Amino acid sequence: MDLRKIKKLIDILEESNLAELEIKEGEESVRLSRVPKGSVAAPATHVQVPAAAPAPISAPAVSTPAATPVAGGKELPPGHVLRSPMVGTFYASASPEAPPFVKVGQTVKVGDTLGIIEAMKMFNQIEADAAGTVLAVLATSGQPVEFDEPLFVIG
Repeated sequence: MDLRKIKKLIDILEESNLAELEIKEGEESVRLSRVPKGSVAAPATHVQVPAAAPAPISAPAVSTPAATPVAGGKELPPGHVLRSPMVGTFYASASPEAPPFVKVGQTVKVGDTLGIIEAMKMFNQIEADAAGTVLAVLATSGQPVEFDEPLFVIG
């Protein structure tokens, strides 16, 4: 594989929110990965991405007013609601044996990893967009989540 292509892949990885990128051309293979400072690495998986695939774009988390009803009749506690930016499978920890990234009552700051959503074999870290105390963890580890579904409440 051409060194210029590898440098271009590094640039793509740096400009995106991807944690890992693997490209195979014939018998040649390049795998690039990174772990943001202060975070726990997601479980490693092999991902096949076409060379011309665009980087995924994550939607920003959206907050809602206090005591908003959620599907199923439950009301959210007052506070900042962090919602799922995509459809996928939610994981509360980096691996089944690892402790969850956050628990109710834990103080978090902006940029702290709260969970992971796996979408199309890509692991996307869900980071706090507000500082405060975790008032509720609304998603269950290993369960599918929908776009804009409430995941956490931070007060």
